[in-house]
Amino acid sequence: MADSSDFFEKVYHVVRQIPYGRVSTYGAIAKAIGAAKSARTVGYAMNASHQYDDVPAHRVVNRNGVLTGKQHFPGTQVMQQMLEAEGVKVVDDKIVDFEQHLWIPPVVSR
Repeated sequence: MADSSDFFEKVYHVVRQIPYGRVSTYGAIAKAIGAAKSARTVGYAMNASHQYDDVPAHRVVNRNGVLTGKQHFPGTQVMQQMLEAEGVKVVDDKIVDFEQHLWIPPVVSR
């Protein structure tokens, strides 16, 4: 990938596809864009995504369904509230029935 902005745009392209009421993971998104070992960088992209209204960053969680990015939202419960508004139940910062809500993105053609 040419630079971080190109990487971030690829991440945002995938995140915009996460269906309402579903979530994906940093690692699944990294794998979808051909950067399987870059889950942490996907996290950096999510932290920088709040300037875009059309990137549903609240739908991206860690591989165990934990809301690890919640501190990057305005208020400690905002990420949880956004997910619960979509029908995703969260208890103790973890998605209940995570496997049922998990969306694995298709690999993006390069």
